[in-house]
Amino acid sequence: MKTPKAMKTKRLIFPVVLAFFILLSALSCREHQEEGTDDLKNLPEKSAQLIDADNQFGLELFQKITAEAGVNDNTMISPLSISLALSMTYNGAAGQTKSDMEKTMKLYGLTTEQINKAHKALVEALKSADPEVTLKIANAIYYNHLLKVREEFVTVNQHYYDAEVTSLNFSSVDVLGIINGWVSEKTEGKIPTILEQIDADLVMVLLNAIYFNGKWKSKFGDKDTHSLPFRFGDGSTREVATMSQETALEYTSNDLFSAVHLPYGEGQYQMTILLPNGGKSTADVIDELDNEKWNDWMKDFRMENKVVVKMPRFKFAWEMTLNGILSAMGMASAFTPYVADFSGISNARDLYIGFVIHKTYVDVNENGTEAAAVTAVGVYTTSMPVDPPEKIYFTVDRPFLFAITEKTTGTILFMGEMNAPAYN
Repeated sequence: MKTPKAMKTKRLIFPVVLAFFILLSALSCREHQEEGTDDLKNLPEKSAQLIDADNQFGLELFQKITAEAGVNDNTMISPLSISLALSMTYNGAAGQTKSDMEKTMKLYGLTTEQINKAHKALVEALKSADPEVTLKIANAIYYNHLLKVREEFVTVNQHYYDAEVTSLNFSSVDVLGIINGWVSEKTEGKIPTILEQIDADLVMVLLNAIYFNGKWKSKFGDKDTHSLPFRFGDGSTREVATMSQETALEYTSNDLFSAVHLPYGEGQYQMTILLPNGGKSTADVIDELDNEKWNDWMKDFRMENKVVVKMPRFKFAWEMTLNGILSAMGMASAFTPYVADFSGISNARDLYIGFVIHKTYVDVNENGTEAAAVTAVGVYTTSMPVDPPEKIYFTVDRPFLFAITEKTTGTILFMGEMNAPAYN
């Protein structure tokens, strides 16, 4: 029989032991976060230049895409996903095709090896940047078993992009299911398919998939969500489910827009909401987008202790074939049969890009954000055609832009325009 003294000692020891393990867990998480942040701060030489190139390319692409959108269309791209998929393809480009891709993707002054090394380090650092945010980045290359692929092309993409490289019989009925199955798995089912068919002259598919899941550092309360009016892109007004919270946030405003950073997890990732001022539109903001201006805007944010945020929750999927836009941006040779030069992929000099398909998904709600993106590059043979703190009120009741970025490097993972929010 236990004595009262022994029981008392046990009661005292248990909370001390529990506190010790909680402290160890906290220190472990902090150490993990510091290691992830160090990785981002200690990227190899030329990484900053590559990030600027990827962001500039993504911002320009976003401008072109939104210029073609309807007034009530919602749009979202992943600049990082598109850059990674095209960079794998770039490893097989040569001659004028390589020069055109370099120009379009803003890779001036970077060697292929510098691009590959910087992308490898960046992706590894991004995935470990915040232990409370899930970020998965995966690459794959599927090619027809009849195509003699250069060993160097395979090795480079396996080493620097961790690409799963698989030879398949493209005439088999299983190929479509294998490729779409990879896409669904890597995006947690949010993007179930990328291809609808396997064309007879398709010889290679290069894939990038990104999956992001982050909980708000400061969550919106479910009871604080109400139906409030929102002015849609076409000028009509409808009530939409609008989330609300008051908290300390980084905020900025200028003659064009006001904006807030909404951090996820431990704060390494954030969603930036850019709300055009009265008399301005999202198109006015998009017109000003370039990497220099974007970086200047990001430097202007300051912490405010009381920001009242009201914004709609929203969920949508988006997709587009980017051939026309990328051609107009300077990559036309890569899409042109008998002109394209992808001799770095195979000895056969009759390869060209038949499609660049980009699909995205986003779900923004009271708890956080789930987002995914897939980019598929299809390579064909030439027989194929082509104070005391004052409250700041930030009420998002009209079309706005949003971006998900990593804080230390400034990498833009996702960027979108919201004209007609809905949550179905």
